[in-house]
Amino acid sequence: MTPHNTVEVERRVDAGWLGLEGSRVLIAGAGGIGGACAVAYAKAGASVAVVDRDRATLDALSILLEPAGVPFLLIEADLTEHGAGTRVVAETVDGLGGLDVLLHAVGINDRRPILEFTEDEWDHILQVNLSTLFGLAQAAGRHMVAQGSGRVLALSSVSGLLAHHSHGPYAASKGGINQLLRVMAREWASAGVTVNALAPGYIETPLTAGELAKPGKRQDLESLVPAGRLGTPDELTGPALFLSSRHAGFITGHVMYIDGGRTLV
Repeated sequence: MTPHNTVEVERRVDAGWLGLEGSRVLIAGAGGIGGACAVAYAKAGASVAVVDRDRATLDALSILLEPAGVPFLLIEADLTEHGAGTRVVAETVDGLGGLDVLLHAVGINDRRPILEFTEDEWDHILQVNLSTLFGLAQAAGRHMVAQGSGRVLALSSVSGLLAHHSHGPYAASKGGINQLLRVMAREWASAGVTVNALAPGYIETPLTAGELAKPGKRQDLESLVPAGRLGTPDELTGPALFLSSRHAGFITGHVMYIDGGRTLV
């Protein structure tokens, strides 16, 4: 697949201080937080590849990426398939001319008590949330370690720290993400590759829309956040850009909580 080349926009986000212009970024997940970050990277001057298994979501994102005037790739793939991470990284390197940043923003949740899950349902959530990160980050890590630089980021969650009711498999997957990234950070630090997690609190995304629509649920969640409100996908883009930038070269193995203070109480 060849990159889309579009005209330059009249005004680009004032993000030159980040030094991301010309960087090659791969994002897993075209909707919600992943989509918002893709647009932010593009506005900062980075070339962007986005992988998702839903063609309609990719097409909708392309409309938002085109005005940024940077090359971008849209890759339709199911990352739960063995070998998909390796194939997607290879296509990104070939299409964008390299890979400097990986952001994994793929995740599902099923809010039920642990006693109600089957083993197959458990396996599915862990496969989507955690195993796709392993496959993609391992492939990206091989490339970045060889080139002596790179940034790996993944979306974790406050659920990886807090014991939320009816979040068993999801919480386990996010706790697994935190520790997997810490080990990657330890192993790849000497090669100039940083590995960090972004842990959102309650964010308004397609993943949370159904839960927030329940009577009184929004108010209940807002009452748990010292900031008194829910977050938006755009509030994840700044931290993602910073941890991908030249200014974050000595930050690795960290989980950054972006939660309006939720983990303080």
